[in-house]
Amino acid sequence: MYYYSHGAGSSQAPAPNPGRHRRRKRPVNQVADNDPVNDLASFASLLTPEGHALLDAVRDTDPADELAVATRLRREHPAELVSAALGQARLRQRAVAKFGAADAGRMFFTPHGVEQSTRASVAAHRAGRMKELGVSSVADLCCGIGGDALALARAGIRVLAVDRDPVTAAVARANVASLGLAGLVEVREADVTEVDTTGYDAVFVDPARRGGRGRVFDPEAYSPPLSWAVEAARKAPRAALKIAPGIPHEAVPDEAEAEWISDGGDVKEAVLWFGTQPGAVRATLLPGPRSLLSRGLPDPRVRPVGRYLYEPDGAVIRAHLVAEVADQLDGGLVDATIAYVTADELRPTAYATAYEITDQLPFNLKKLKALLREREVGTLTVKKRGSAVEPEELRRKVKPQGPNSATVFLTRVAGAPTMLVGRPA
Repeated sequence: MYYYSHGAGSSQAPAPNPGRHRRRKRPVNQVADNDPVNDLASFASLLTPEGHALLDAVRDTDPADELAVATRLRREHPAELVSAALGQARLRQRAVAKFGAADAGRMFFTPHGVEQSTRASVAAHRAGRMKELGVSSVADLCCGIGGDALALARAGIRVLAVDRDPVTAAVARANVASLGLAGLVEVREADVTEVDTTGYDAVFVDPARRGGRGRVFDPEAYSPPLSWAVEAARKAPRAALKIAPGIPHEAVPDEAEAEWISDGGDVKEAVLWFGTQPGAVRATLLPGPRSLLSRGLPDPRVRPVGRYLYEPDGAVIRAHLVAEVADQLDGGLVDATIAYVTADELRPTAYATAYEITDQLPFNLKKLKALLREREVGTLTVKKRGSAVEPEELRRKVKPQGPNSATVFLTRVAGAPTMLVGRPA
């Protein structure tokens, strides 16, 4: 099987990979970054006419100006409410990347909710699949601030959204109202393990995957545990369980379909579907969506590096579908443990990014530096898979200069540390 270390290092900073934790017991809940809330009263104050007016007033506040703005507003408004409004404005600004400016400007958030909620495009994809499956009602368990519930409702699906944290449930309820979806969504504060989902066409479960010490990797340490979520799914006509994309394939129940989803090239999550195609494995790429289904192909052959190198999408790699991509491209692997596909011809594919390879060198920084100097390469993108060298370390050592650009892959070819130099095809 291929080498699955997080493969693409580059000269750019990596995108954040938000997780989510909503149900861990905490001494306080936070509605804004700097405003601890011990009861619902503080959050409720944001929903008053005065709170709404303050939110409008601070909507576009630059974080650098917060102190001055807070000082001015506290002359006429309670200090607690001003802090909550400013914190909420900051959270809304952060949420634009996930929810878009229009929705984020009307929604309410907690710090965990911004980081851990489902991206709107991914939630819309899942809701669309539910709709295609004929689902008209869903019990959304561990609903958080309501991101998935909102997407389901917008697809015309009736939703029971459940979270046991009082403030989180209140935030979800406010979001449903703010976006005009109260007629389709009921938000209930309850322990999901005690909710009767009988009568709903489907169950959606998004267990918390963070604990007191950070991200949780053991599915049985999820809250609730994956085993409980699977049993809940088995009792429903259809179900979808959102899980971490790093889940081992052997942990996927035989009767489930496993789907890995990326958005804009970043792997966002995996979903276990029940009541669809038992044993199926797919990689879904957004926007699109484009879905690649497993055909149970054996691992691709290893072959010499050809003219083109293909970097499969992260969802394809996580789903173990590199063989399907290699088959499409009439290609092979550069190394038995590396998820890079090489081929002699350029063929269009949505599931991998193609590069034309101009040079293949044994790993040697002096030779690479000389080559880049000869080619006058000043813009260097560094990618790695199967190499311990950090991209920024390499950039510092080779000191690229010049008007041209290139991409270098730090990898292994037939077991040997190798540098492949090329450009996007």
